[in-house]
Amino acid sequence: MHPAYSVIFFTTATGAGYGLLACLGIFAFLGFIEAGFWFRLVSLGIAVALISAGLLSSTAHLGRPERAWRAFSQWKSSWLSREGVAAVATFIPTAAFGLGWVLLGLDGGWTAAAGLLSAIGAAVTVSTTGMIYASLKPIAQWSSRYTLPAYLIFAVMTGCVLFNALLSSFGQPFLWVQTTSLLLTGCGWAWKRATWRHNDGQVTGTTLNSATGLMGGEVRSIEWPHTEENYVLKEMGFIVARKHAAKLRLIAQALTFAMPFLLLALSVLLREVGWLAALFAMAATILQLAGMLVERWLFFAEARHTVALYYGR
Repeated sequence: MHPAYSVIFFTTATGAGYGLLACLGIFAFLGFIEAGFWFRLVSLGIAVALISAGLLSSTAHLGRPERAWRAFSQWKSSWLSREGVAAVATFIPTAAFGLGWVLLGLDGGWTAAAGLLSAIGAAVTVSTTGMIYASLKPIAQWSSRYTLPAYLIFAVMTGCVLFNALLSSFGQPFLWVQTTSLLLTGCGWAWKRATWRHNDGQVTGTTLNSATGLMGGEVRSIEWPHTEENYVLKEMGFIVARKHAAKLRLIAQALTFAMPFLLLALSVLLREVGWLAALFAMAATILQLAGMLVERWLFFAEARHTVALYYGR
């Protein structure tokens, strides 16, 4: 599939934003965060900014962005529509959470409940995003048991690592958050490698014979019915060279998992040196988000749509 940059940014930004929102909502609900006004304002502001920027960027991939509102009407049958409904609905408890937790400085009560609802809304929205791709049966790399969990794992991973960096930057390192960030980064790495192994070992039973319904011989594509690449080939027949994919996989693993894991481990070991631990935690966040952009690019570029069979791909 053609890796559209707007969608790559959308999945990366909203994943981190919803992950951070979930962390804030859950920790506020449990009463684990005793932070001042500026931490609350900055952390929630970053979460909402990432979510909003990601959602707005996703409309750039549409042919007629001004008609995006019409997608909301298909929520009974479309995961894309459900994603839009869930995203908008999540802003309601998030606004209440921001009012109580940030502006009024309240903890517990309705503010905590709003934080928990925000976290639930974040999880639901990320799940609907994952299901957009997991439900596409013509694309074997996406229509698997690995896709939906990957969206949830990467969202909570990037959100928690960002949450840890914010806590450290404001002089409030929380050992539980630091160790959870480490574990989630390791879990994300293991899940990504398992996904690649599954995709690389796939043997599809779809052929030109089965696609056309013609049996009793070998169906071959002699030539294209047009002289240059059309929309179908550009969007659904994108091909990335195997050597380039292998190199990008190494880069994605280094930036998204290996280097952040090392930096997070150093921030835990040096947590008594506050400024140094905060520096390592922030560097881990920046590298991981940059790596997620590479990982998302590969997620789209390595996907193969069945329609490419008609063009001999």
